[in-house]
Amino acid sequence: MNTVFAVTLVFVGCCSNVVFLEVLVRDFRGCGNIVTFAQFVFIALEGFIFETNFGRKKPAIPIRNYVIMVTMFFTVSVVNNYALNFNIAMPLHMIFRSGSLIANMILGIIILKKRYSSSKYLSIFLVSVGIFICTIMSAKQVSAEKAATQEEGVYAFLHWLLGIGMLTFALIVSALMGIFQETLYKQYGKHSKEALFYNHCLPLPGFLLLSTDIYNHAVLFSQTTPVELPVIGQSVPVMWLHLAMNVITQYVCIRGVFILTTECTSLTVTLVVTLRKFLSLIISILYFRNPFTAWHWVGTAVVFMGTLLYTEVLSSIRMAVKGEKPGKKAE
Repeated sequence: MNTVFAVTLVFVGCCSNVVFLEVLVRDFRGCGNIVTFAQFVFIALEGFIFETNFGRKKPAIPIRNYVIMVTMFFTVSVVNNYALNFNIAMPLHMIFRSGSLIANMILGIIILKKRYSSSKYLSIFLVSVGIFICTIMSAKQVSAEKAATQEEGVYAFLHWLLGIGMLTFALIVSALMGIFQETLYKQYGKHSKEALFYNHCLPLPGFLLLSTDIYNHAVLFSQTTPVELPVIGQSVPVMWLHLAMNVITQYVCIRGVFILTTECTSLTVTLVVTLRKFLSLIISILYFRNPFTAWHWVGTAVVFMGTLLYTEVLSSIRMAVKGEKPGKKAE
C-alpha cells in the first residue's frame, strides 16, 4: 500500500510541479531564483521541525561534509534556473537533464575507477545520441524563430548556446555531487531525510547574493491579477498562488521519492522517476503547445530507451514474465 501511495505522490506531485513551474516561467522568464528560494525555505522549515526536532537532533554525517555537498547542490539549482533565461525551452530542459546518466558514468569511471557492462555503455550512447538530436533540432528552431534578421539569429543562437553550456556545467557538478554523496553514505550510512534537510537549509544564506533578483520578482508577483481563494475568501496575486502550488507540489514530489526509496529497489525507483519525466514531457508539449518536431520525438524516444536499458528494466520485466529470478550483476 505504501508503494502505491508513494508512486501516486511522485506522479501527481512531480508532474503538477512541472506544470506550475512552466506557468511561472512563461509569465516571468527569470523567476527561477524566487521559485528555488521558496522551495528551499519550505523544505528547510519542515525538516527543522520534523527531522532535527527544532535543532536538538545532531546530524549523523558531519556538517563539514554537508557544506561541500550543499555548495554543489546550490550551484546546480541556481545554474539550472538561469539556463531558462537563455532561450532554453522547458521540454529541452527536461530532456537535457535526463543526461545525468552520462555524466555519472564518465565521472564514475574517472574518479571511482568503475567498470560497466556492455549494455550500460550502449545505453549511455543512446542517451547521448537522443540528447544530441533534440539539441540540434532546438538549435535550428532558435535560429529560425527568434530573429527577423541574420544578425539577430546569430545573437539568439549564441544566447541559446550559453544556456546549453550552463546545463552541461550543471550536469557535471550534479554528477560530482552524486559521487560525493555515494562516498558519504558508504562511510556513515544512508540518511536521506537528514541530507534533504541540510541540502535545503545550509544554502539559505547564499540567496543573499540573489536577494535583489528575488525582491524584484516578489514585487512583480505582487502586481499580478488578484484571485480569490475558496473557503477563506481572501484575494492574492495569481503568481503568488502559482508559486505556493509549485512549492507544495515540489514537497509532495520529494516526499514521494523518499518513501519510494525506502519501500522499493533502486531499479523500481529509477523506472518510476523515468516514466514520470516522460509524462511531464508529454504534458509540457501538449498542454503548453511547446514546439516539438518529429525529430524531437525520435530523440526523446532514444533518450528514454537508453535510460530503461541502463536500469535493466526491460530485462527484468522479461525475466519476470518467464518466471525467472533476476540474478545480481556486477557493474
